[in-house]
Amino acid sequence: MFVDPTEPTMSDSNLLACTRQGLYCPAGDFYIDPWDRVDRAVLTHAHSDHARWGCKKYLAAKSCESLLRVRLGNNIDLLSVDYREKLRIKDAFVSLHPAGHILGSTQVRIEVDGKVALITGDYKLQPDPTCDPWEAVECDLMVTESTFGLPVFRWPKTQDVIEQLVGWWQENQRQGRTSLILAYSVGKAQRILAEVLANCGPEVAKDIAVHGAMLGPNRAYRSAGVQLPELPSAASLSSSHDWSRSLVIGPPSSQSTGWVKRFADPSFAMASGWMAIRASRRRRNVDRGFVLSDHVDWPDLLTAIDACNPKQVWVTHGFSEVVSRYLTQRGISARVLQTHFAGEESEPATSTEDQLAEESR
Repeated sequence: MFVDPTEPTMSDSNLLACTRQGLYCPAGDFYIDPWDRVDRAVLTHAHSDHARWGCKKYLAAKSCESLLRVRLGNNIDLLSVDYREKLRIKDAFVSLHPAGHILGSTQVRIEVDGKVALITGDYKLQPDPTCDPWEAVECDLMVTESTFGLPVFRWPKTQDVIEQLVGWWQENQRQGRTSLILAYSVGKAQRILAEVLANCGPEVAKDIAVHGAMLGPNRAYRSAGVQLPELPSAASLSSSHDWSRSLVIGPPSSQSTGWVKRFADPSFAMASGWMAIRASRRRRNVDRGFVLSDHVDWPDLLTAIDACNPKQVWVTHGFSEVVSRYLTQRGISARVLQTHFAGEESEPATSTEDQLAEESR
């Protein structure tokens, strides 16, 4: 069954509704990650498909504040609160709980008349040194993402992935090639930096540079207390700079721009959950693909749902129909929630299904 945003509301009493402007709490008169400008917005995290500019008032976790002000502006009207701090907003009680996705990411718990809804936003269960770990929150209604909601998606241990990444970098150094890894500018880049430095030691920071789009987010992470070094942007280094030992991190969009022309014989890699699919690696035209995602894989998605023990689940972006059907077969009331969210690492579902079919032949 679909929850259709073209209808005025699809709700569980006064608890949660889907409207043309996004998920809405009627009892509290606020929206969660609204799709458009609204008076009151509760944000799960600072990625642009969840944090929209132009709302009158925002509520988010304290650890998210620095990133939100980088992305939405210093002058936004923002109330930032500690995790688990309970607020009363009109007739609803609201608290924010760690989601483990990126710095400051939250799950929004809403309680009205003894019933509890949990909006997870984006989340992961794997450990991440740059953000608070995911926390199970029992609820009656759970809204969950399904970006990687297929049994084929099962993440390797992060330590194994980082060791592979460092090995690729070291091999490129022996060959005198620049190691250029493509990763999203907010969240993924900082996680890679923290993991590489923990693996290799802080002294390797002298050989690391980033795309200019990452300077602001890196500062926001440091101001929130995450231990990251101050790294130069690649564009700020001289034209005679020797890139042969460098690890450079750039956003995926930079691969097709003139920014990459400064690097001598670069070896391209990408860090994404989509790298679990060989066809995605070929399509992205990268030498290496590292399976590193800030979303739940299939086993962790099911683990999270079991831990939260909801009576009803609304499944959004990604493979929502597959997940909804699977949960229904397990005896859990589940619905597909049609939203505008696309996911920070998304690829068209039809394309991904074609890739999976290709690899199964």
